[in-house]
Amino acid sequence: MAVSFITLDEAAAMTEGVRITFIPGVQALYAEALKNICFAKEIPVIRALHPLMGIDKKTGEDRQKRLYELTSQTSLPTMFFKDERPRSVWIEQLALAEKIGSANSPALIPADFEQRAEMFGLCSVVLGEDGLVWNMRIMNDGPLGRKYGYTDAASSTAPAKIAEVIGVIDRRLQKQAEQGSRYLVGETLTAADIYWATMSMCITAVPPEIMPVTEQNQGMLKFFAANSNIPIIAEALSPRIEEHQRHILQTHCETPAVLGGYRIQPWKRR
Repeated sequence: MAVSFITLDEAAAMTEGVRITFIPGVQALYAEALKNICFAKEIPVIRALHPLMGIDKKTGEDRQKRLYELTSQTSLPTMFFKDERPRSVWIEQLALAEKIGSANSPALIPADFEQRAEMFGLCSVVLGEDGLVWNMRIMNDGPLGRKYGYTDAASSTAPAKIAEVIGVIDRRLQKQAEQGSRYLVGETLTAADIYWATMSMCITAVPPEIMPVTEQNQGMLKFFAANSNIPIIAEALSPRIEEHQRHILQTHCETPAVLGGYRIQPWKRR
């Protein structure tokens, strides 16, 4: 499927609609999760190009300089809506999606405050500092790992923390199943389900019918699949985790994921 992207400046200048920054061909986890949130809320999304990290060899300038000028940060994704201030934090993006989504779409933030507290708590250990994705990023040295505080000590403890998060989710799913629910909170879909199902792709090997292989993401997919083989993580992963992930992604999210970029046909994969 052909995918169009507008420039960052075009996205910032627009005064109508939802614009979200993406990297073509790459399932950047927070961007993919926000796309799935918008899909569930039936929100049309205009895709904008997110600048890559690093220095432009031609200009000698930081590639993300303009993004910082517009948003005072450089993280992916940035969400623009109408002429309001840009939103770059998942909890603000979720609140906006819940507010502007279709009246016929599911409520991803529970009305019940007990369930709301449970939902945001689960999201925090997946999305927040020292949570699942944070620790996945600091397992290896590199620009992204260093941005989030990579050290040898932090890297050595990251797999155990990831396994602990998986255990929290697995026990929650077991408890919910005993009560007749396939979802993490209550009896219906919430943001916790979508965020976990999307973010857990970083520690599982997902099939191409869910996440197509592109020239841009093939290395990332191999890294994610390798994470699932780290002994302490592999031991924590259960059939329940995979079943929930596949159910949420294939029932409530955009699958196969539409990424843009250059898709690799099965016979060309290495």
